[in-house]
Amino acid sequence: MSFKPISEIGEFGLIERLSAIAAPTLKNTPGLLEGIGDDCAVYRTGGPSLQVATTDLLVEQVHFDLLTTPMHHLGSKSIAVNVSDVCAMNALPEYALVSIAVPGNLSVEMVEQLYAGMAHAAARYGVAIAGGDTSSSPSGLTISVTMTGQTSEERLTLRSGAQPGEMICVSGRLGGSAAGLKLLQRERTIMLELLRNNEPYDKDVMAELREYSEAIRCHLLPEARIDMVRFFNETGVVPTSMIDISDGLTSDLRHICRRSRVGAHIEEGRIPVLTEARAVADEFQDDALTWALSGGEDYQLLFTLPKAVYEKVSANREISVIGEILPEEEGLLLTDIFGMTIDLEQSAGGFDHFGR
Repeated sequence: MSFKPISEIGEFGLIERLSAIAAPTLKNTPGLLEGIGDDCAVYRTGGPSLQVATTDLLVEQVHFDLLTTPMHHLGSKSIAVNVSDVCAMNALPEYALVSIAVPGNLSVEMVEQLYAGMAHAAARYGVAIAGGDTSSSPSGLTISVTMTGQTSEERLTLRSGAQPGEMICVSGRLGGSAAGLKLLQRERTIMLELLRNNEPYDKDVMAELREYSEAIRCHLLPEARIDMVRFFNETGVVPTSMIDISDGLTSDLRHICRRSRVGAHIEEGRIPVLTEARAVADEFQDDALTWALSGGEDYQLLFTLPKAVYEKVSANREISVIGEILPEEEGLLLTDIFGMTIDLEQSAGGFDHFGR
């Protein structure tokens, strides 16, 4: 019997196979409105509101490196990334369950700092940390957060509602997290070299990190866009589809297109790239647009809106219209600043845990 490595099908190919195995468990569950395939599961509990639920893992040496990640920041991020999934459903978060697997060499004070960061973020987003579990770990720190939220049937937004002719919009600025990661990876390399040679930290390195503090903050302390959900509530705007940008703009737009059975066209000149990301990219002789398209972990909201509601959102400087939804057969396209059109379906784009 031959065995196929997961790298051959990638993360999303694996999810498709596991979803097929789990599908029979969804039968005879009339309260479940949305299962695997969106940012959150959606279900009815008997009241007027809908509940959403999501879960995320943060694994040492996959999602973070303790050499460059303060525990307080890591705790805050573990809450924020789950709030971001809830926001992607046009919902507001309520409760969190936190489980951690901790290596024995981690100090009590470090774990306390981790939870202090969680508590700080939870208070900011209006989340109650209601329980969880702890375990030992033989191979690094692992954090698992499960979060619930609430929305109404009228405001619920899935990935599957986009229609041809609608605007493609994004909140905030992109590429910052990838730029911050590049800087921290370089810092780690320098730090290890100095430790090996028993030398002190170079002040010039620290000054440069301060110069790029916004990019580093984007990576270490991302902010879930709960303000956008509140803006939608206040203005009466309901996106037709929405996702948070965790894997990269290209990959997450592809998710919307596949779930909605549509195509899309975006324009490079309209994509909002963080100014610091451009500066960092120049220093590394890299491309900030590539970081915006496929760097991931920006945790901005990518959503679609009918053109008729443009006036309601045009004054919000946090919203950029970057393109238009097309019929499915036209594919996923990007027009660059030189007017050339690129087929993004031929681009790998985005983060894949098991990609080659």
